[in-house]
Amino acid sequence: MMRDRRRVEETIRAMRRAGAGRLQVISDFDMTLSRFAHNGRRVPTTHNILDNRLLIDEECTIKMKELLNTYYPIEIDASRSAKEKLPHMVEWWTKVHELLIEQRIRKDMLARAVKESRTMLRDGYKAFFDGLYESRVPLLIFSAGVGDVLEEVIRQNHVFHANVHVISNYMDFDHTGVLRAFKGQLIHTFNKREGAVTQAAALSQLQGRPNVLLLGDSLGDLTMADGVSDPRHVLTVGFLNDQVGESDSRSVRGLRLCPEVCSVFQVEERKESYVNAFDVVLVRDETMDVPNAILRNVISSGDRK
Repeated sequence: MMRDRRRVEETIRAMRRAGAGRLQVISDFDMTLSRFAHNGRRVPTTHNILDNRLLIDEECTIKMKELLNTYYPIEIDASRSAKEKLPHMVEWWTKVHELLIEQRIRKDMLARAVKESRTMLRDGYKAFFDGLYESRVPLLIFSAGVGDVLEEVIRQNHVFHANVHVISNYMDFDHTGVLRAFKGQLIHTFNKREGAVTQAAALSQLQGRPNVLLLGDSLGDLTMADGVSDPRHVLTVGFLNDQVGESDSRSVRGLRLCPEVCSVFQVEERKESYVNAFDVVLVRDETMDVPNAILRNVISSGDRK
């Protein structure tokens, strides 16, 4: 769906004329580069990959589920502003990270947890990552998830190329390899603008690239390009998720939701706000087909500087 098809087409043409040397791609990770669901079952996010008995106990899982049931409805509530949601998101992420720290997670177990998980990148991910690398277009992944897990997912899918830059929540391990804290500024769904301005803007590889293809699944992702200096043409693509098969209709982010919360997750209720916010909205699309088509068009100009 497109709010203004003509504007989308004009933006793509302008980006094509400028070429790959003026382009950067900024993307969320969980439920944007990674799949939302597969065969009617939810695909785990980077936080939920940690829900593995190798890493955390059952009590921790229960507490994380309780937090999910409390805060996720707030995150996707179309009637609340981002400002209203902000303190709740800080509480949620902070409490989850405190629980994970208490579990004394071992760094050397992360790769195995990722390998044993059902995590999947969207269909067409290889063409997406490889195409950007071959065209020398930087990819900035901006995630409110867990950076260490995110990197391992990309690494195990063999697409962690030199043009990929990640801004996320990274674990801080002690000298024995045990989690003791999370590094730096907390990144959650609705404060990505702060990270974009303070961290992304400092990346020299992104300088001189005023054209942006932005991918996200949350309205909060729209601020990820705020750190771009003198942006010229910005095209935003939003994945509207939270709709799965009947067998998993009460599950989100890998955990089961209580019945009274389920009515919140109606795609139709959120469609209008997404169409008004993103240039292109993809509903129940588990592929990278649209971003790949846009990129093929833009970089086919032959400019690979």
